[in-house]
Amino acid sequence: MTILIKRDVLPALGFILASVSVAAAAPANTLRELFPALTRCWHTPVGSERSEVTIGITLRRDGTMFGQPSITYSKLTGDADAQRRFVASTLAALAQCTPVAITSGLGGAIAGRRIFIRFESQAPQSPI
Repeated sequence: MTILIKRDVLPALGFILASVSVAAAAPANTLRELFPALTRCWHTPVGSERSEVTIGITLRRDGTMFGQPSITYSKLTGDADAQRRFVASTLAALAQCTPVAITSGLGGAIAGRRIFIRFESQAPQSPI
């Protein structure tokens, strides 16, 4: 059996599959497990090497975001368009990765408390 998928459907299919894989991950039980779960949806945009953004968010017990994220620190490189893409990519990643699966213990510990997530684009590696 062959399944044909139109090209214009592929981006939506990719988003659905990514959403399923995020939802299927084991719930985070510690802050060490929480931060990778919140950043796994992020991909560094081209042209933003050495850029950094720290974003403060508040989560509810169930892993949903409470209120709006706020940028508390930024060091942006590149032209204005590259800087906008970098910031937009971090905010989009948080929107895609929430609600995040967390245990009731972690949810009780962090509910209503501000946590800060750092997004950092590494410099390109030079060949050795």
